[in-house]
Amino acid sequence: MAIIDDLHHPMHQQTELEPSSRSVVRQAFALLVVYLSLGVLIYWMNRDHYVVNQTHPVVDGLYFCIVTMCTIGYGDITPNSVVTKLFSIMFVLVGFGFIDILLSGMVSYVLDLQESYMLDSAKRREEPAKRRSYIIDVKKGRMRIRLKVALALGVVVSCIALGVGIMHFIEKIDWLDSFYLSVMSVTTVGYGDRAFKTLPGRLFAAVWLLVSTLAVARAFLYLAEARVDKRNRERAKRVLCETMSVSQFFAADIDNNGCVSKAEYVIYKLKEMEKITDKDITPISKQFDKLDRCSNGKITLVDLLDSSCGD
Repeated sequence: MAIIDDLHHPMHQQTELEPSSRSVVRQAFALLVVYLSLGVLIYWMNRDHYVVNQTHPVVDGLYFCIVTMCTIGYGDITPNSVVTKLFSIMFVLVGFGFIDILLSGMVSYVLDLQESYMLDSAKRREEPAKRRSYIIDVKKGRMRIRLKVALALGVVVSCIALGVGIMHFIEKIDWLDSFYLSVMSVTTVGYGDRAFKTLPGRLFAAVWLLVSTLAVARAFLYLAEARVDKRNRERAKRVLCETMSVSQFFAADIDNNGCVSKAEYVIYKLKEMEKITDKDITPISKQFDKLDRCSNGKITLVDLLDSSCGD
């Protein structure tokens, strides 16, 4: 059977694995560097068409590109010509996707490492093999969601604290205004009453804003995901605790033969948990009917070989 399976399903025809999180990060980072370099070059070529308190053309260009991509808009650097306005429109529309992909890949990569470490620790602590496997399967998805929330919130708090320190010591802003500007920046409010004015401050902002603004967005996204996961687990628990009524029996009897098989019961419960729908089941049923050459409700090895030969 193994030889037959290899003949009909060779390894080189199997679905390729998706790119790892690390390669996604590398590709996104490379594209981001190229895109920012292009943006800085265009800014430098049109630097006389901006209203700006200049420090250095390259630093100002990088600072402007980051503030634009992160949709903060302090207002301390603004375009005042048709060309620079069109450039700003295109830059923010295209560039925001780059930093989103970059941060998503970085978060996924860190989560994969952390999850692997925690699961290895759980394996070492649990001695019985069956119990270990059960615990890992049950907790793996929940653990990943909690890790994402904790990581995103940790990055947000760290970015705000770092921003407060830099603004106070580099930009010479008092502690309250530093905290105010830090929060307004990471949440992309950007009133414009405060902004970065010094060369070191703008260099810092170019990196800091790139990470912090997307981290806030991801934190809210992961919090929403955690709430949805909790609601789904509560629904699944409620469905599993229910006893089958007569009406539920008839609903579970898919083939209307007066009895509910194990497969029918599983499908019914999954539908009640909203894990699957009839739209998910229909194509699978059609595929099964295609393989069931004898139409007896079972797939045999003969059916499988006939199907492979026919293909």
